Amino acid sequence: QKSEQSLKVLSLPRRQRQATSLVMPPRVSVASIMQAIRVSRFGGPEVLALEKSVPVPQPGDGEVLMRVRACGINPVETYIRAGTYARKPDLPYTPGSDAAGEVVGLGAGVTSCKVGDRVFTRGAVGGYAQYSLARADTLQPLSEKLTFEQGAAIPVPYLTAYRALFSRGLAKSGETLLIHGGTGGVGIAAIQLGLARGLRVLATGGTQEGIDLMKKAGVHAAFNHRQPGYLDEISAATDGKGVNLILENLANVNLEADLKMLARFGRVMVVGSRGRLEIDPRGTMALETDIRGISLFNAPPEDIADAYLGIQADINAGHISPVIGKQFTLSQAAEAHDDIINNKGALGKTVFTIE
Repeated sequence: QKSEQSLKVLSLPRRQRQATSLVMPPRVSVASIMQAIRVSRFGGPEVLALEKSVPVPQPGDGEVLMRVRACGINPVETYIRAGTYARKPDLPYTPGSDAAGEVVGLGAGVTSCKVGDRVFTRGAVGGYAQYSLARADTLQPLSEKLTFEQGAAIPVPYLTAYRALFSRGLAKSGETLLIHGGTGGVGIAAIQLGLARGLRVLATGGTQEGIDLMKKAGVHAAFNHRQPGYLDEISAATDGKGVNLILENLANVNLEADLKMLARFGRVMVVGSRGRLEIDPRGTMALETDIRGISLFNAPPEDIADAYLGIQADINAGHISPVIGKQFTLSQAAEAHDDIINNKGALGKTVFTIE
């Protein structure tokens, strides 16, 4: 049920509800039509069509209507759009789950938030739009310390990093963490979360700008994974002892090397892969190391709730401040999807800024 909710999409015929379910103070103005990205067929980035006269949906029981101000762009959304992902939404649909904005309407039974609240969610039902529905129980308060763009950068990246490091990776203060690909949304999240909990954080990037970004974020050491010999440099940084935990963003390229860098009882947490590879399982035996996959779709509700408690505490303490990279408008949706897959090195989280 959780996975199905994660892939709910804006489907107009099913979402046209009685206006009486919408609780709206007179001071709040909500348009009747909106701009939204619609996908009517699976394919390349060109299938992302900006439509300017989409009816604004009405919230049902337990739902809220959000005025979306920013929406995170995640690689999985490109796989869904292409039709290559395991779960396919009904067509047409509006992509986007990680949205931040203001609550502008309440469905029946909603008491956990009020109109005007600043919020973010990983449960937006079509976040590539000016308005989106979300279940009230998926909303998180957005601190005044953060912008809407930063709010939209939290859900998938920070929940993924938290689950990889602590829920599944069982990281402990004093352990050494290597982030293989530390300059994107998940990488920066892992750096901040790891440092906040006393890990020694090493990270790799593919450009000098990325190296500088990771150093600014506070890593203990940064390495260019496009430079020959960088694995030897990482080994030297651990005095040859290896690392306890690796957060792996591109397992099809790095997994075999990862296994050689682990200390005894070390863990590789796979959060991303774009292909197949062949490895020798014996590489896990001598030091009793683990390879563990991570998917938020499998996370039980109590794990998500626990992660958000930790993330919100770190926000309030000033340990977390999402780094925003490229920003696109809805009219640049095709360009944004192409960039998130084909860029030469991310520098923070990619988001839509929505007027």
